[in-house]
Amino acid sequence: MKKRLLALLLSTVMVASLVACGGGKEAADEKTDDTTEESKIEPCTINFTYWADNTDYSALMQDIIKKFNEENEYGIEVVGEEIPWDGGGYSNTLFNTAMGGGSTDVATFKLSATPMFVNNDLLADLTPLVDAWEDKDDISDNIYSVMRKAGGDDKAMYVMPWNTQILYVYYRPSIFEKAGVEVPKTYDELMTAIEKCTMDTDGDGKTDVYGWGMRGSSGGQEPWGSFIYANGGSFDDFTTDESVAGMQDFIDIYTNGWCPPSAPSDGFQETVANFKSGLTAMFIHHIGSSKGMVEELGDDVGAFAFPASDKGRWTSMGDTETVMFESCENKEAAFEWMKYLAAYDGQEMWCEGTGQVPVSQRVQKLDYFQNDPFMKVSFEGMDFAGIVPILDTTTEWITSWKDVVQQGLTGDKTAAECMETMQKTLYQ
Repeated sequence: MKKRLLALLLSTVMVASLVACGGGKEAADEKTDDTTEESKIEPCTINFTYWADNTDYSALMQDIIKKFNEENEYGIEVVGEEIPWDGGGYSNTLFNTAMGGGSTDVATFKLSATPMFVNNDLLADLTPLVDAWEDKDDISDNIYSVMRKAGGDDKAMYVMPWNTQILYVYYRPSIFEKAGVEVPKTYDELMTAIEKCTMDTDGDGKTDVYGWGMRGSSGGQEPWGSFIYANGGSFDDFTTDESVAGMQDFIDIYTNGWCPPSAPSDGFQETVANFKSGLTAMFIHHIGSSKGMVEELGDDVGAFAFPASDKGRWTSMGDTETVMFESCENKEAAFEWMKYLAAYDGQEMWCEGTGQVPVSQRVQKLDYFQNDPFMKVSFEGMDFAGIVPILDTTTEWITSWKDVVQQGLTGDKTAAECMETMQKTLYQ
């Protein structure tokens, strides 16, 4: 009797050890219905590294951390450490710390840094945690798809959505009214509106209003991409007939005189200034410009999502995410914090306080966001927003983009030659 009892006790201990240590699929399958994901989470400390653009954002993040620590039911304590963005140096600091064995548990992140971390096995694959999350559908499939592509593996997701910025078209209603055009609903209508809004309003024989505010200098690759996709092209292959057609449309806006002559050298500041002054009727940017636009222009500024053609649709997505490091010892607890930022009070507090666009569809429906027309336009673009491919050559491609496009605008290269050069640079 004693021997049988001892054998039963040893067997019980062995099974319990297998389950506690994650002892393979067989052990996981043997868990009873009473063994929930929550039962794995015990009181612990989660170290969180982040950057903040200003002191207000820094204080806001500390408030969010405090609220989570006080209200989460598991006794999880998040300890936040702020390090400077430093013009992008933040990512290198995070990487060097992790390679030195001192990584944090969770950190705010940019998609462009993903390959560097993934190639060194520093990040945890969040797929099983996201798949088990009951509110995962609160974030759109397209956003998840962008996250997966950043890691170079459609089956693994190393970054968790947090907040974003979706590019859209700003326009001047007064210029639209004078030109007799409506807000474009299709790509063809957009091109027509660009042409019609290019006007000589004082009758001196010279154009004094241009339909489009073209950004031909640094950073212009993002609004430019919308023209490529609207023609059926893509960033996967710049040399297709469809991609070349998109480049040709972009060139034609300049050669037809539908944008300012300074367009090849115009950057962000110039396109904003031209729009505010009434020199241009439209330009592309995100919600970060909306407050300043309304303060200066009042009701004479509106926005619409870059319209679709029957061939395609795309706009650029700015991003900020969170990641979990593979070295994190309490992954389920860490994911509770990541979920809090992505879909619950942390999401709501951060996006209201900073003006960033929430990824949570529940939060998007709150009055605060629905009452902001620029937020609503941002939401429209979420299902077709994307990013430039993240490769080892992406930085070089972005840097050289303006030089190649300027050659196309000035006639030194054909559209096809421009796209061939871009193809070689990005996919060398």
